[in-house]
Amino acid sequence: MPDSSFIIAVAAFAFVLAGFVKGVLGQGLPTVAIGVLSLVMSPGEGAALVVIPALLTNIWQGWRGPSLMPLIRRLWPTLAASFIGTFVATALGLGLLTPETAALARKALGIALMLYGILGVSRIRLQVPPRTEPWLGPVMGAANGAVSTATGVFMFPVIPYIQSLGLERDDLVQAQGISFTVSTLALTFVLLGSGTLNASNAAGSFVAMMVTFVGMFLGQYVRKFVHPELFRFLFFTGMLVLGVHLAFIHR
Repeated sequence: MPDSSFIIAVAAFAFVLAGFVKGVLGQGLPTVAIGVLSLVMSPGEGAALVVIPALLTNIWQGWRGPSLMPLIRRLWPTLAASFIGTFVATALGLGLLTPETAALARKALGIALMLYGILGVSRIRLQVPPRTEPWLGPVMGAANGAVSTATGVFMFPVIPYIQSLGLERDDLVQAQGISFTVSTLALTFVLLGSGTLNASNAAGSFVAMMVTFVGMFLGQYVRKFVHPELFRFLFFTGMLVLGVHLAFIHR
């Protein structure tokens, strides 16, 4: 077991990096943070530290924009299914964010990161016909709730689905923020119910929030100077490598 100073150093790096990625791409905070934190702690413990930074940054991302109500009207079946699906998956015994299931949760997280990285690196551009949204959205939302319950990461598959809807760039960023907010709220309730989120790591999550904002503001500044496609490629490649490590190498 790594000593406490090493864990603190890794946690600080994880949240600065996650905030930086969030600032550049508008996504990736919980994915990066939980992925890196899982190298030194269980995914459940990592998720407990992430919930407050994720919730506040996603509220900021989702609620600042001109299309809040139109996006909620369009996406509410997906959002509702994601929220409810988190609790249904927990009731069905799919929740892995407990100390007893840490090894299995880490492997599940690794596989989710691999799929997410492969999809991003491959540059596959999915398109969802409008006629399929009424039934496909809830399916993607429910699946997202199950993945969130098992891994603490709520990117897959709902974010690729939202990206396939043909939204304008600003609306896409706002829609992702709304989805993240709903998923974070649901995951917070699950972690509270299981006892994984407690007073001790809630305090740590508040500290992580401040570190995350430093990284996010830095990322927003750097975004003006970096080539977005190159950064996206490096980000998804990193997620793929980290996923392989967590799923098949980490002990």
